[in-house]
Amino acid sequence: MPRYALLVEYDGTPFSGWQRQADQPSVQGAIEAALAKLEKRDHTIAAAGRTDAGVHARGQVAHCDLEKDWTPFRLSEALNYHLKPAPVAIRDCALVSEDWHARFSAVERRYLYRVLVRRAPPTLEKRQVWRVPHELDIEAMREGAAHLLGHHDFTTFRSSICQAKSPVKTMDEVTLTEVEGFAGREIHIFLRARSFLHNQVRSIVGTLERVGAGAWAPVDVKHALEAKSRAACGPVCPPDGLALMGVGYPDDPFAR
Repeated sequence: MPRYALLVEYDGTPFSGWQRQADQPSVQGAIEAALAKLEKRDHTIAAAGRTDAGVHARGQVAHCDLEKDWTPFRLSEALNYHLKPAPVAIRDCALVSEDWHARFSAVERRYLYRVLVRRAPPTLEKRQVWRVPHELDIEAMREGAAHLLGHHDFTTFRSSICQAKSPVKTMDEVTLTEVEGFAGREIHIFLRARSFLHNQVRSIVGTLERVGAGAWAPVDVKHALEAKSRAACGPVCPPDGLALMGVGYPDDPFAR
């Protein structure tokens, strides 16, 4: 059976998350239902990461196995037709080897969290940003974020229901950028690692917000990390501003 890699974009707002649920809408369920319109059977797809409810993606990657030989372009067009009106789009499609796996072949994941700094609630950007109504010191946040780089035990920033075998991860990049967008001042927090723990990104961003607001000193992030205790973590920020931006592979299946 030919295997296809799918580059997927979605608005996570109406979904219970990526993973298929018996009684809740999911991104995986929407794509598998579209595949069933093409081949009348049950389909199970795998993804590079299982995003939570309300979390978005611009560069999620999944793979599927089909009985028919499709050209990648025709497959993506057919899936996009059957995905309507769900806010899910197949941005690209590529034929891959039978042993290629969206999750296990990946070597890095890249996430972006958007923080909108303004008093007024967002309208056009609603559910795409986390609106913070007070000023944030981005330099203090950068200083705090620097303590998270490298190989650490991230128990503090791990959900209590995380199923990962180990809390030890290597954070390759945490970059904070100030952007003057159409809606106002935004702070973009970009994180890159081979893999992440459940709620790790949202826990880190919520903690950095406390630093930017002046409630925490930058060195408190180091102390929280070293505590290896969930109780030492700052608040977990909402899913609205988070998006999976891309997944890295030794050989990018979508490279032209």
